[in-house]
Amino acid sequence: MTDYEITNSLTPEEYMELRKLVGWGMFPLEQAAEGLKNSFILVCFRVDGKPVAIGRAVSDHGYVVYIADVIVVPEYQGQGLGRKVMEYLLEQIKASLKPGYKVMISLLAAKGKEKFYNKFGFVDRPSEDFGCGMHQWYLAE
Repeated sequence: MTDYEITNSLTPEEYMELRKLVGWGMFPLEQAAEGLKNSFILVCFRVDGKPVAIGRAVSDHGYVVYIADVIVVPEYQGQGLGRKVMEYLLEQIKASLKPGYKVMISLLAAKGKEKFYNKFGFVDRPSEDFGCGMHQWYLAE
């Protein structure tokens, strides 16, 4: 079993390298730096100082939290790290709530990963009660 160091920091370069390793879109380091800086929750699992799994959430600090990133380096997938990342994020979100508060936690699952998130209580959209999730990437000229 691998020993992981858990940190709450990640450089923009490390973040973009993780995105590249899992085939996600790339954007300027400056944007990555701003996103990381403005994260509500950030967790990074490291092996020998190198990030192998991360989770990141953003919040309006009211009633909306969005899980923006769950990334596990391909060679470390299937070892329970994604589960550990999600457990950490959900624990931190719940710990941030005042008594009587509730929060809507949303995410966009990568294709084929829906069943993974179902295990944590997330429901597929569309459903009988909810429309489909939607998103758009916009590239400034």
